Amino acid sequence: MSASLPGKRELPASQYNLSTYWGRVRQSAEIADPRTLFVSDAGLENAKGLVSSYKQGQVQSMTPDLWKAKKIVDSTLHPDTGEPVFLPFRMSCFVISNLIVTAGMLTPGLRTRGTLLWQITNQSLNVGINNANANKSTPLSTSAIIKSYLLAVSASCSVALGLNALIPRLKRLSPATRTILTRLVPFAAVASAGALNVFLMRGEEIRRGIDVFPYLNRSQTALHEKEEKALESLGKSKNAATIAVTETALSRVLNATPIMVLPPLVLVRLQRTEWLKRRPRMVLPINLGLILTTSIFALPLALGAFPQRQAIKARRLETEIVEKVGAEGMVEFNRGI
Repeated sequence: MSASLPGKRELPASQYNLSTYWGRVRQSAEIADPRTLFVSDAGLENAKGLVSSYKQGQVQSMTPDLWKAKKIVDSTLHPDTGEPVFLPFRMSCFVISNLIVTAGMLTPGLRTRGTLLWQITNQSLNVGINNANANKSTPLSTSAIIKSYLLAVSASCSVALGLNALIPRLKRLSPATRTILTRLVPFAAVASAGALNVFLMRGEEIRRGIDVFPYLNRSQTALHEKEEKALESLGKSKNAATIAVTETALSRVLNATPIMVLPPLVLVRLQRTEWLKRRPRMVLPINLGLILTTSIFALPLALGAFPQRQAIKARRLETEIVEKVGAEGMVEFNRGI
């Protein structure tokens, strides 16, 4: 993100009001815009140059080109490291990366081998996304990543296989109801394991804490820019890390809910129509279309649920932080995505 580029002058956080939900949704839609994936290395370097020129005082005001450059930088670079996030794990690639995996998990009539294959594939993708977009002030060791991955895969496969075995035994339910519940098994597995995956992959943040910084309003930001001093961390906070990881896990569930619930329910209804019964080959493209359409709208709505740059009162954090800024003082931290 732009915060990782050289210069003491910070860009405006967004064109939109990030204190409101819809402002964050519009900002999230820009970060998740797949068109940024096609920006070349030269285009990225040009965008970084434009952003740096503003941060170093060479450009005095925001322009359409500068806003576009900020969008490219924010959707490509990690805010802590300043390095490009691996392309398949960027939020701008989330819809595309998840399309095939989600379609696989929602394929009607999956047997045990297919269920295991797609759950493992999904958790592998989740591990990559969670690790690539985590707060990097507290890195996770390779052994911890492997352990977290195995636990998440075990959880998702256990839930999926367990429910698939349980639902046929519910004889009191009608066949139609059992069919609907069977189609919703992937959602239960993805939602539970997805949230667990976030906590496992970012558990080190909770154990060690993440960097917390003093919150600066507009006048304080302007004064800080004139002093040309780097904003120093107030220290690491485990409480801030818990908030960051919990909100990220909730956003994962919010994102999975419409994607994993609406397409299978709509498809069940469509499969009862004579048109689709006569055209069974259309099931796959219709399923992909439903998932793609739902994903495009669901991702910004989920990402906008919580601010990425979280500002809270210091009283919610450790005593060491409160002593530095006061109980009513404001601090901020990078939540991660």
